[in-house]
Amino acid sequence: MKQDATTPLPPYFNIDPDQALMQLGTPATTAGFEQIAKACEAGRQDLASRGLEENGGRSLRLFSTWEITRYLIPVATGHFRRVLKQNPELPQGQSETAGGAKWFTLDEVLKLRAHFAAEGSKAKNYLPYRPKGQPAKMVAVANFKGGVGKTSTAAHLAMSAALDGYKVLVVDLDSQGSMTSIFGGKVEDEWQTVFPLLARHHARHLQEDNQRRLDRGEAPAPLDDGLADALDMRAPDLVQKTHWPNIDLIGAQLNLYWAEFQIPVWRLGSRGWKLWDALTESFEADGLLDDYDVIFLDTPPALGYLTINGLAAADILLVPMGASFLEFDSTGRFFDMLHSTFSSIEDAENMAARALGREGLAFEWDAVRTVITRYDGTQQAELSALMQAYLGPTLSPHRQDFTALIGQAGEQVQGIYEADYRDFNRETYVRGRETFDATYAAFKSLLIGAWRRDELAEQTSTAAE
Repeated sequence: MKQDATTPLPPYFNIDPDQALMQLGTPATTAGFEQIAKACEAGRQDLASRGLEENGGRSLRLFSTWEITRYLIPVATGHFRRVLKQNPELPQGQSETAGGAKWFTLDEVLKLRAHFAAEGSKAKNYLPYRPKGQPAKMVAVANFKGGVGKTSTAAHLAMSAALDGYKVLVVDLDSQGSMTSIFGGKVEDEWQTVFPLLARHHARHLQEDNQRRLDRGEAPAPLDDGLADALDMRAPDLVQKTHWPNIDLIGAQLNLYWAEFQIPVWRLGSRGWKLWDALTESFEADGLLDDYDVIFLDTPPALGYLTINGLAAADILLVPMGASFLEFDSTGRFFDMLHSTFSSIEDAENMAARALGREGLAFEWDAVRTVITRYDGTQQAELSALMQAYLGPTLSPHRQDFTALIGQAGEQVQGIYEADYRDFNRETYVRGRETFDATYAAFKSLLIGAWRRDELAEQTSTAAE
């Protein structure tokens, strides 16, 4: 075909070497990385500050009567207003104008929900389900492919659960600290992350090992200063309050990545240390499984030691992915690595257990689900249906749509549940919220089902005794 003289050539033709040299700039150095990092930090602070108050803190928006009766407390708007009028001791909200709509803090919404649970219709579930005596459920959101919406999914599920009335703890295991930024956390160094809990777990193992050495008449192995300091740390010491009244945070920052180098060193000198139990046993020993209803673990986009700890601690594993071939392929490899990693741990542990006549190790999760995020039904329906056919019930049938609300909320450095619906077109808000509400509903069904199974198993065990 003859080239039309009026048709411009592609931009990669006829690049002038001298102009390319002028645009190239000077060679990069290690010091240049510091300058780029400082520029990014300045930009990050500028963007983050857009959601801050004058005092440098962050506050959660108010909730209108319309929003409360539609999304948070299942009562008619008229009945809601009558109950407030009949009970002046209850939070009455505040109006921005005389005779205007009433707006409430989430703290006030939680108090109102408790009142309706105590005084309202027994046929309605005003309070979220959690069987008495059952511990919190831990939920890991993981995939070693970045950009699949992992942190966003975990954050919005945490917010959904908080709006539903659950007490939530968010644990950031990713040294990038994105989840920490979402909830306004301040973390100075690795000693304000989960790192000291891992160190404490290892130090206690060394103490037990040293006792066995002393019993055999051998000299104990010394604990370095860091491990000795970790013995005094407790999980509640690491917990930060957030601008959500019922979401707390254990944050992360860059130094947490040091754990990926330190853990194998500890493991090399202590083959008997069950590092995969470090988070589970630390949270249980320090009472976090009683203090909270749901604990979300946001893991790094890699199958390292921190991710292994998060996955081993989890009761429910959620794996977000996009509806594309590359993400489907990558997610399959992620599950292959999970199988290799956890089966190798089981094989090694069970070999030793058989030799000692002890019960073997078998990892188990209440549920594992993949979730399609950033879904575009006009272009991805066929591929998502194919993925569903191969993955079956492992793939949640709910697709998390990408709507204008998600993009707009992201520009304002907040989650969609933190966004004031008056800042959006009402239809955009309702549609955008619906997709995340449906994601939460699918997750909540897993949560309730897992708790119910545990509750029935405990009842059966008690009856058999």
